Order: sequence, then C-alpha cells, then structure tokens
Amino acid sequence: MLVLTRKKGQAILIGDDIVVTVTEVRGRGAKALVKLGIEAPAGTKVLREEVIKEVVDEMALASGSEFDLKELQAKMKTAKEPKPQS
Repeated sequence: MLVLTRKKGQAILIGDDIVVTVTEVRGRGAKALVKLGIEAPAGTKVLREEVIKEVVDEMALASGSEFDLKELQAKMKTAKEPKPQS
C-alpha cells in the first residue's frame, strides 16, 4: 500500500486519467474527516469500500439459506395474534 500525505487542494494521479483531490479536511487526529474529489473517465466505477462489503455480505446471506414462505406466514400470524390478558 502506498501512503501519501496531502493537504487541502493537493491531488494524486492514478494512471493517466484518474485524479483524486483533497477538497476539505475537518478536525484532527483519529476523528478527522477528509473530503476527496475524484475525477475519472465516464464508466469508471468509483465505490465506497463499506458499501461493497455490505452488498457482498447480503448476497452471501441470501444465497446461504432457503426462503420458507409457510414458516414466514406462521411467524407473521403469531406476531399479529393478540396476547391473552391476565
């Protein structure tokens, strides 16, 4: 992994056609927030890592179990039934 230090307004180039610019820095230390501007050719996917991880996790969860409609209907019916009063 290449680690670079950049200040607001400074940029890094990735290949010949991707530019990542630091547009804002707020705070200091571990709680600092950095805004990045990304210029890339049309059609280039630019995605946040946590979004991809969430999609992958959801797909794995969905493919790992069978959907049982009757079981779901029984659970919904049980949830809707009024509870006996004491």
